[in-house]
Amino acid sequence: MKQPAIRDLIKKYRASPLQKKDILREILQQSALLGLARHQFFEHAAFYGGTALRILYGLDRFSEDLDFSLLKPEAQFNFQPFLDGLQREMHSLGFHVEVGAKKKGPPILSAFVKSNTLKLLLMIGEETKAIHPEEKIAIKLEIDTNPPLGFEVETKLVLNPTPFYVLTYHQSDLFAGKMHAILCRSWKTRVKGRDWYDLVWFIKKGIPIHLSHLTQRMQQSEHLPLGEELDHEKLLDFLKDKIMKIDWEQAKKDVRAFLQDPKVLDVWSQSFFLDMISHLKSS
Repeated sequence: MKQPAIRDLIKKYRASPLQKKDILREILQQSALLGLARHQFFEHAAFYGGTALRILYGLDRFSEDLDFSLLKPEAQFNFQPFLDGLQREMHSLGFHVEVGAKKKGPPILSAFVKSNTLKLLLMIGEETKAIHPEEKIAIKLEIDTNPPLGFEVETKLVLNPTPFYVLTYHQSDLFAGKMHAILCRSWKTRVKGRDWYDLVWFIKKGIPIHLSHLTQRMQQSEHLPLGEELDHEKLLDFLKDKIMKIDWEQAKKDVRAFLQDPKVLDVWSQSFFLDMISHLKSS
């Protein structure tokens, strides 16, 4: 590894208890963000979602994808020039990655960053036992080109692999986005336990949810009628109804692999979440 910044970052991660693949994923995520930042992507979009919470605010669970939202609706937004720049930057950092767009219906643009796991491990000097030669580590990137408005943004410093800035939602608006996923995202019989883990994190941090932005999100997805306002009590009613329907064992199963200490899930139950949301704040 020739790049001092990446070499120093690898040394930092070696002192952590993370699994090798989690280390690789986080290094690739932060390097991809650096590539986007150096090509002015954050003049057009904000970083949000679970990985934003982890990298920017210290959420204590792993996350796989990089999620972005344009600052205003733009149906014809062209992601390709930024992907090309991202790939050039990652190559300059020493990562041989495959970057490309994926087919996904509007308003979401989707792309991926892939690299050979074995080669990455060899590059950073890690053991490669039990790794298939063709195994790849992949990061998905998604951009919402028709974002609901009513959010505020701020600039945050990312320290690794070298200091740079990204644009992101204020934490209250990140909470609104997470709440929309909890209440409105359909996973059929699957339960996204990661969303519920993040809900606990927001509540423990005392971060209020921005009701106005959540209202716009729910109206856009047709989960709330146009003209109807969402207040704190109505939100609690929606949450209580959702909590009563969740299979909490499935929820634990979904999130367990993303945690360093799965024992924190022992307390998860219907009554636990009903108690937790009594501490929820809104603004």
